[in-house]
Amino acid sequence: MILMLVLLGINVIAFLAFGWDKRQSTQPGASRIAERTLLALALFGGALGALIGQQIFRHKTKKQPFRTLLWCAALVNILAAAIVLRMDWLGG
Repeated sequence: MILMLVLLGINVIAFLAFGWDKRQSTQPGASRIAERTLLALALFGGALGALIGQQIFRHKTKKQPFRTLLWCAALVNILAAAIVLRMDWLGG
């Protein structure tokens, strides 16, 4: 239960980070969120929120290698979830 709340939180944060960075990108001289930070949020459990935010805010949808790295983070999230679910299913 706690893990689910943590994952929900990081996904909300990742989603909001994409929205904030998109907003800042339209403001001259505004401080931005580093791509490294956006990717780290995705990698550490927030890939779904990041991908949804990317599409809704139309932010960094064409930028390479960012797109590829974001999808790699999503794959890592899926694999980690599969491992956790398998361990739970095996009673570990």
